Amino acid sequence: MTLPNKTVVFRLSSIGDIVLSSALLRVMRQSAGKDARIDFVVRKEYAELVRSSHHLSIVHEYDVDSGFDGLKKLAKELYDEHYDLAVDIHDSIRTKFLRTTCRPKETVVIDKRKFERWLLVNMKRNAYDDELSVAERYIETVEKYGVKNDGKGLEIFIPDSILFDVSGKMGRLKLNRFEKVVGICPGAKHFTKRWQKEKFAEVAVRTANEFHAKIHLFGGADERADCAFVADEVSRGVSPDAVTNFAGEFSILETTAALEFCDVVITNDSGLMHLAAAKQKKIVAIFGSTVNEFGFYPYGTESIVIERKDLECRPCTHIGRKSCPKEHFKCLVDISADEVFEATKKMIQ
Repeated sequence: MTLPNKTVVFRLSSIGDIVLSSALLRVMRQSAGKDARIDFVVRKEYAELVRSSHHLSIVHEYDVDSGFDGLKKLAKELYDEHYDLAVDIHDSIRTKFLRTTCRPKETVVIDKRKFERWLLVNMKRNAYDDELSVAERYIETVEKYGVKNDGKGLEIFIPDSILFDVSGKMGRLKLNRFEKVVGICPGAKHFTKRWQKEKFAEVAVRTANEFHAKIHLFGGADERADCAFVADEVSRGVSPDAVTNFAGEFSILETTAALEFCDVVITNDSGLMHLAAAKQKKIVAIFGSTVNEFGFYPYGTESIVIERKDLECRPCTHIGRKSCPKEHFKCLVDISADEVFEATKKMIQ
């Protein structure tokens, strides 16, 4: 069985999940051929992640602010396309509605291992018979059509205009004055995925001093404060020239282009971790309330994941929480700056 000629893929959000879909889109294009239609449905705020993909024909954008009326309008647009195949790698209420109402000839849906996930989170029983990355689970969804993983990892396509602009900004920083450039991403959407900013700052200062490294800080607008704290500590402990804070200054694609200039990236389990993986950067990843079994570890690149495997309460969630249900937050509090620095040192050397 081969891929039909006209396919639509559903993955509405979020940054990491969409970046992880890039391997699927590439191998689907390889399998279907250059003349086949492969379209993608995504939320408007994440569309830039796939808008320039060489593997897609059309990107359909859903504006959450348009509510159910906007969802119905999008469903009508998809219905009018008469797709042969719908590939739902999100399997949410919205994508279930869209894949049903667009009435494709065939539909395939990702196996999220929901039962295994529930057992691990709620009963602390590990029933996973594999530790596949989510990227590999996406490909698994269409393997009956002869689609196979090519082992080339993740990718992200950035317009030349953005690459040129970011390269200019990096040029003005005169990075050749430094031995290494280390990216630090201290943010994450959920509290139980965020390592303490004080420890990020300690690692940043030690790395800048020991390796004559330039520190680049990345994050969204809501992560400016944490990044500013780290930047201030590096400025005092090393020098103002040793750090640049890009938090809230760059778009998603601009951040990805800037990550290209880093030798190592130190990050929480976050969307920026997957962007760094898509650029095949060396990664030191700090995991709190989540675990590798869920499939969101750095994929297709050299990495070290630092976690507290011996905690009986872990994992307490598969996506992150607003607070620690045990109120001790040991999964991240017990990870020391020494551990992360040593992992960073190993990556640099």
